[in-house]
Order: sequence, then structure tokens, then C-alpha cells
Amino acid sequence: MQGKSDTRSDYKHFHTITTRWMDNDIYGHVNNVIYYSWFDTAVNQFLIANEVLDIEHSPVVGLVIETQCNYFAPVAFPDRITIGIRVAKLGNSSVRYEVGVFREDEAQVSAQGHFIHVYVSRETRRPAAITDDMRRVLQSIQV
Repeated sequence: MQGKSDTRSDYKHFHTITTRWMDNDIYGHVNNVIYYSWFDTAVNQFLIANEVLDIEHSPVVGLVIETQCNYFAPVAFPDRITIGIRVAKLGNSSVRYEVGVFREDEAQVSAQGHFIHVYVSRETRRPAAITDDMRRVLQSIQV
């Protein structure tokens, strides 16, 4: 991922988000903190849609321990964006997602980064193994 920017074909799952008026900052483009919200939304939407995460009841939950983003081109309201995600590394209790932000129908990323979840027991907050069902779903977007 480092040293070059990705294209849509480098990702396995996509989630579309419409920018909001409030996403723009005083410089006329989407503020950097919004990108991290998009990463979180796309990853969790994927897990919920595949029925491996119940945000209120799952006994094992993912906590974000690291995020990073590189910016290549500006995005601004009212752009429609698509978030591409893939799994780059799948451990016993952690997963590294790589994420691409695509503006409108552009093939090249406007931004790309990564997002790492460590899975823990909801009750104890101690590391817990990724469930078999979740592992199967994550493997479907692994590169």
C-alpha cells in the first residue's frame, strides 16, 4: 500500500457514503477527522451486514488500536464517496483493514489508510479469539 495509491480493483468490499455540509472545513474540503469516521462506518457496516457483529450483544467486540490515512486528492460536499475495504492481515485476535476513499466514480483513491481492530471480551476487555463465523467473513475480503 505504501508508495503508490490504489485503484478500485484493489479492494474487495464497498460502502457508499454521501458527504454532508458539516463535513467541509474552512478550507473548503472534507476535514481529515471525517475520514476516520468513514473507515469506522465502512468496516462496522460490513460486519453488521454479514451478521457477525451485533453492536449491542456480541460477546466479542473489536476495539480500534490504530488508524492511519494518506491523502492524495480533496473530497468536498456534495461529493458521493465510496469506501473500499480489504483485510490485509488476520491474526488470532486482531485484523488489519486497508481502506480506500474514492470520490464519485473515480478509479484512483483520493485517500487510503488502515484501521486495526483488536478483538476483546465485551465483559473483561481482555483479548479474545476472533470467532469462526467472523473469521470466515473476514477471509472473504482478505488479500
